[in-house]
Amino acid sequence: MTDYQKSGLYKWGGDAESFDKDEPYIELVTSPNNPDGYIRKSIVNRNQGLLVHDLAYYWPQYTPISSATDYDLTLFTVSKSTGHAGMRIGWALVKDREVAKKMTKFIELNTIGVSKDSQLRAAKVLKTVSDCEEEKSENGVESFFKYSYRMMEQRWKLLREAVDSGDLFSLPKFSSAFCTFLNQESETQPAFAWLKCEGDIEDCESFLRGHKILTRGGKQFGASSKY
Repeated sequence: MTDYQKSGLYKWGGDAESFDKDEPYIELVTSPNNPDGYIRKSIVNRNQGLLVHDLAYYWPQYTPISSATDYDLTLFTVSKSTGHAGMRIGWALVKDREVAKKMTKFIELNTIGVSKDSQLRAAKVLKTVSDCEEEKSENGVESFFKYSYRMMEQRWKLLREAVDSGDLFSLPKFSSAFCTFLNQESETQPAFAWLKCEGDIEDCESFLRGHKILTRGGKQFGASSKY
C-alpha cells in the first residue's frame, strides 16, 4: 500500500515477524488472517509503534467471537460482514479524534467522496441486519448471522469431506470456541480455504489452474508454493 501511494513518509517494512528496527512503525494486524483463517495478535510490541487492526473477517459466521475488541483503530467492511463487496464500503472505529479527522480528509482527497448511492445501500443493509437481530428474540426469526453460520458450516462440511476423500490436499485444523455473539460453541470456518497440495505437487496454484480452478498461490502471501 505504501509503495502504491508513493509515500515519502512511510515505507513497507516487511512482515512483522522479521521487523527488528528501533524506530517508529505502524503494524497492521489482520485477524482472522487472510488467507489462513487464524486469529492474529500484534507481534512487534514496541513503544514507538501504532497498531491498526483489520477485522474484516471478525464476524460470527467465520470465527467465534470470544471476546470484545477494544483497539485504538479498527477497520471493518460490508464486503465481508454481509457479502456486499460491490458497494465498496467500509468503516473504521477510531479512538483518537485527530486521527479520525486525518483519515476522513485522506478519503476525501483520494476518492472525491464516497458514492452516496453506496452509502445509502450499505446503511439499508446494515439496518436490515440489525433489525433481524432484534426480531429473532421477538418473533423467533433466524438472525442473519445465525443463518450465515449455518450456511458456512454446511459448505465447510462438504469441502472437508471432498478433501478427506483423497490424499492430494489438506486443510488447516481449527479449534472450536464459545461464541458470545451466537451463544454457542462455534467452529472457525473462514470465507476462504487455505488449501495445501500434498505429495509431489510443488505448485498448488498451477495445479489448480490446470484444472480450471482460479486461485492465488502461497508465494503471494509469503508462504510455500504448495499452498
